[in-house]
Amino acid sequence: MQLSKLVTFHKVMGDATRIRILALLAKSPKNGQALAGILGLTPPTITHHLAKLRETGVVTEKRVKNTVYFQVNEKLLQQLSLGMMEIVTGKGELEMNQEKTGEHARILGNYLTKDGKLKTIPPQRKRRLIVLYHLAKEFEPGRKYPEKEINDIIKKYHEDFATIRREFIVNHMMYRENSIYELNPKELWAKIE
Repeated sequence: MQLSKLVTFHKVMGDATRIRILALLAKSPKNGQALAGILGLTPPTITHHLAKLRETGVVTEKRVKNTVYFQVNEKLLQQLSLGMMEIVTGKGELEMNQEKTGEHARILGNYLTKDGKLKTIPPQRKRRLIVLYHLAKEFEPGRKYPEKEINDIIKKYHEDFATIRREFIVNHMMYRENSIYELNPKELWAKIE
């Protein structure tokens, strides 16, 4: 887990109002007006706190007609919440090399749109691997994925799912047998030089 991401998450969560907002959203999606009413705060205050929570990705939004509803991204919240314990106990992988992570972030910034979609598949191997490592975070280790599900997940990022799926196999990031895919252990992945 990236140190900067973990630090940002804990800074954002260091506010009682944001924790209360997450607790309310964990029960059911709500709009900003409803949150303001329940918490007795002004809508601009709620908007400020929701913006901070959205920056970390732990809150997502969904528009229904003219109303925006907010909900908790439970999977990410759980990863970030457990991240500190995993790092402290030595079970987690911490990316502390700021130069390396900075370079990777810059490369990802060049190839990903603001909403996380892949603009183009990088032709240079190193950059392509950085993008593939990023996309592979979408898959759970130990889980088996049918080809259709792999395609659907990749399509969220780029329409050429066949090329990206093939790159996962060629770079030993995934194993395929009978059209069933599984994430390989990171030790087997092609190394980013």
